[in-house]
Amino acid sequence: MGNGNGNVDFQSKPVKEAQNKTIGFHVPTDVPIPYRKANVYHDQLQNLFQSARNSDAVEVTEYEKGFTDESGKSCEVKFGSYCLWRQEHKEKMKDHIVKKLKDQLYVARAYYPSIAKLPAPDKLSTELKQNIQEFERFLSATTTDADLPQQIEKKLRRMEAVIARAKSFTKDCTNVDKKLRQLVDMTADEANFHMKQSAFLYQLAVQTMPKNLHCLSMRLTVEYFRSPPPDMEQSLAEKYTNPALHHYVIFSNNVLASSVVINSTILHSKDSRNQVFHVLTDEKNYFALKLWFFSNTYKEATIQVLNIEDLNLIGHDKATPLPLSLANEFRISVPNVDKPSRTRSGTKYISVFSHSHYLLPKIFWSLKKVVVLDDDIVVQRDLSALWSLDMEGKVNGAVQVCAVRLGQLKSYLGENVLNGNSCAWMSGLNIVDLARWREQDLSETFRKVVQEYLSAGEELFQAATVRASLLAFQDLVHPLDDTWMLSGLGHDYDLDIQTIKKAAVLHFNGNMKPWIDLGIPKYRGYWKKFLNRDNQFLSDCNVNP
Repeated sequence: MGNGNGNVDFQSKPVKEAQNKTIGFHVPTDVPIPYRKANVYHDQLQNLFQSARNSDAVEVTEYEKGFTDESGKSCEVKFGSYCLWRQEHKEKMKDHIVKKLKDQLYVARAYYPSIAKLPAPDKLSTELKQNIQEFERFLSATTTDADLPQQIEKKLRRMEAVIARAKSFTKDCTNVDKKLRQLVDMTADEANFHMKQSAFLYQLAVQTMPKNLHCLSMRLTVEYFRSPPPDMEQSLAEKYTNPALHHYVIFSNNVLASSVVINSTILHSKDSRNQVFHVLTDEKNYFALKLWFFSNTYKEATIQVLNIEDLNLIGHDKATPLPLSLANEFRISVPNVDKPSRTRSGTKYISVFSHSHYLLPKIFWSLKKVVVLDDDIVVQRDLSALWSLDMEGKVNGAVQVCAVRLGQLKSYLGENVLNGNSCAWMSGLNIVDLARWREQDLSETFRKVVQEYLSAGEELFQAATVRASLLAFQDLVHPLDDTWMLSGLGHDYDLDIQTIKKAAVLHFNGNMKPWIDLGIPKYRGYWKKFLNRDNQFLSDCNVNP
C-alpha cells in the first residue's frame, strides 16, 4: 500500500524448494526522498541505485509483464514498475522531426573533424560547419516539432545531401569511428541515467501524498481550528464500546481513501444503525479526518476518529510510542520452471498486518470481534454475514493465497515456521476474534518474534514486522471464500471484469492506487463513484481523481 514513505521493492536471496522453484521475497525498504537542489539530485540518485547494486542481500526485481513495447521487445520492469503504465498512457510522438535533427547532427559532427583536415574540400567543410551550427541553434530553442520553423524539411534534405558528399570523400575512418563511439557512449550514459531517473520518479509519485490530497488535509485542518465541530465523544461513548454492534476498524492517513471505504460499506449495508467505524490515524491527519466525518453524512452509522499517537501505546522497546503504520505490502516471485521466461502470473502481491494492528486488543478492550478494513478497498456487497461466521476457533478470518506457503519461505522466516503447509493470507478484509486473540496472547507472540529478528541483526523494523506477522497467525487463519475479496486492482491489468463485479470487496493493493494519477484507469471508476464530489473542499483543492 502506498504509505507516503517513498518505498522501493527489493528481492532477497532466493529460496530453494523441493520442486526446484525459486521464490524471491520482496520487502519495502525506506528510501529518503531527495527534496534537494538540482545540482545534488544526480548524486543522490546514483547513490540510491548504487547501494542497491552493492548489497549482496538484495537485487532489483525484473519480471516480464506479458506483452511487447514499440520495438517489439518483451516489456520488462527495469529499475522500477512503470512499463505497463507507459503502455496505458501512450501518446502520439510530438518530437519525431526533432529526433531526426539530433541524429543528423550526431553524424555531421562525427564527419566534420576528418573533412576539415582535407586540403581540397574547403567549400564542403564550410557548408558542413554552417549546417551543424544551424541545427544546434534549432535544437537549443525547441523540444517539439511544433516549435520548428516551417522550412525545416528543406533544411533536413540539405543536411542529408551534405552528409552524403562527406561520406564520398576518402578519409581516415579511424577518426570517424572514434567520434561516433564517443557520441554513442554519451547517448548510452544519458539514456541509462534517464531510465533510472524515470523509475525513481515513478516510485516517488506512487509512494508520496499527491499535492491536491495534501491540500485537502491542510484545508480541513485549518477549518477545524477556525470553527471546531461540537464534541460528540461523550454522547457516543456507549456506542464506541458496545460489543453488540458491528465494529469496523480502518488504519488510514488518507481522508479520501477512508471516506470511500466507509461510504461504500454503508451504501451496501442492509442496516447502518448498528455499524460503528473506528478510523485510526496519526496526529498530522487527525483534525482533518475529524472535520471531514463530522461535515459529511454516512446514513445512521457512527464514526469515531482516533489519534493513535495520543493513546499512550508503547513500542517494541517499551519506551518509544508507536507511530501509525498501514498494512505491510510485499511481493513474492515464483517463476515457472517449465518455461524459460518469467511470467507475471508468477508474481504474488501480499499484504499483512503491520505493528499497529497488534494493538487492536488493547485499544478496543471492550470488544470481542471487529472487521479490519484496509483503506485501499471498495465494498460492493453487504458485509453483515461476517459477524455470524463460524470461525471454528480461529482468530483471523482472511482470504488466503495458497500459491505461497510458509514452507517455501523457511530460509527467510527461519526456524519459526511450525507448519510449512500454512498458506499466506491477505489483509484488506479481515474478521478478527479479539477474545481468542487475547487468549492466545498473539500481540506478545508478535512482539517476541519482532525482537528476535531485530536481535539477530535485522536492520529494518518494518521488515521484521512483515516476517513476524506471517508467523503470528500460523494455523490461526480461518479461510474466507475467494468471492469475499478480489486483490490486484493496484497492479494487475488483466483482471476479469465479471470477477470484479462478483467480488464483495475490491482490494487496490499494489503501487497504482486509485486516488493517484498513476492508478489503472479501467479500475478507477469502481472507486471514484463513492466520492462525495459536492464537497467544497474537493473543489478548492482541485481534487478530481
